Amino acid sequence: MAELLRMPEIAANTTEAVLSSWPLAENSAFARDDVIATVETAKAVVDVAAEADGVLLRMLVQPGAEVEVGAPIALIGAPGEQVADLDAALADLGVGAPGSSAERGVDPVDIPETAPSEDPVPAPSNGHSRVFASPLARRLAHKAGLSIDQLTGTGPNGRILRRDVEQAQAAPRPAAAAAPQRSAQPAAFTDVPHTKLRRLIAARLTESTQTAPHFYLRGSARVDRLLELREELNDGVHARVSVNDLVVKAVAQAHLLVPAMNVTWGEDAVRSYASVDVAVAVATEHGLVTPVLRSVEQMTVTAVASAVQDVVERARAGRLQQHELEGGSISVTNLGMYGTEEFAAIINPPQAAILAVGAAREEPVVVDGALQVGQVMRLTLSVDHRPVDGVVAAQWMRAFVDLLEHPARILA
Repeated sequence: MAELLRMPEIAANTTEAVLSSWPLAENSAFARDDVIATVETAKAVVDVAAEADGVLLRMLVQPGAEVEVGAPIALIGAPGEQVADLDAALADLGVGAPGSSAERGVDPVDIPETAPSEDPVPAPSNGHSRVFASPLARRLAHKAGLSIDQLTGTGPNGRILRRDVEQAQAAPRPAAAAAPQRSAQPAAFTDVPHTKLRRLIAARLTESTQTAPHFYLRGSARVDRLLELREELNDGVHARVSVNDLVVKAVAQAHLLVPAMNVTWGEDAVRSYASVDVAVAVATEHGLVTPVLRSVEQMTVTAVASAVQDVVERARAGRLQQHELEGGSISVTNLGMYGTEEFAAIINPPQAAILAVGAAREEPVVVDGALQVGQVMRLTLSVDHRPVDGVVAAQWMRAFVDLLEHPARILA
């Protein structure tokens, strides 16, 4: 019997998601665990797998549409099932025919631009050919003061979707010529609308600073031997190990040495973890994401390097899964490649700490009373004081610095 496929709740407290793509065509059969839809949240792209064998009878949402969690996105049937009247079947399930139901968040292809129930923006009456756009795209364009017939659509048959409006909004606009005036004019500016990811980052970091009492420890490590180890590891091999890969592995080793740091704060208890999961900050064109590497203490340095390279590539392509962004007790964020010497970072909740890594720079150091030139890396550990006391964090920082200065222990 035909039934509705609804937009799943990709992550806790998610209220909506974007239908990114349909891997199948209508009337295509699928097997259990086959991917039948791909949806996108602010931070991740998630494949929706079939719970049983079946057939995709009708798509109710077009790619690019933003849909509320729980809203119908497709009509599916049992294996080999054929429905003579799909509209009637949808009506029996409480869903109107595509193009007539606004309450589902549906973005159908065949809505004319003059449809009054979906589109309050008047259509142009200039005699030109009709411009096809989703109702959501029309509303966003109208709100942003953009002319829908001047936008380029990337949807099916050139249909204008939400992403096309957002791209047009983000594009710099030429400043209007101002009439000469005697008084000074304000500087020209461009407003870049907030993306969902930017709003999410802002909300999470605001929550972190308001709810997690931060304290900070600063340290420095002489990393001449660490850099030499990296060169040796990379000598004649294809897979390259970065300084950050060694830092991530050292973080996991330090957590084994000071297990009281491998915790998170909960409403009723402090949770202590048996394995060390470390999040790695990755900058993308849409914003910062922090994919989590699992059981880093069990990985070799080259395995860490491969895992980091994989999540970085998929993060920048927008192909991370939601579960890869959850968990971990500590994050590593590194701005050393930009020449930043030292900085402090905000904890990624609900983790207990974040390590900010600066650049390795030549500095004067004193060894046995003699002045030398050494490679020094500055580090700042931001800690949530609720689950971790200052002494514990200090013990961790001492252990971590010792690992960087004696890097062979990182490989143990």
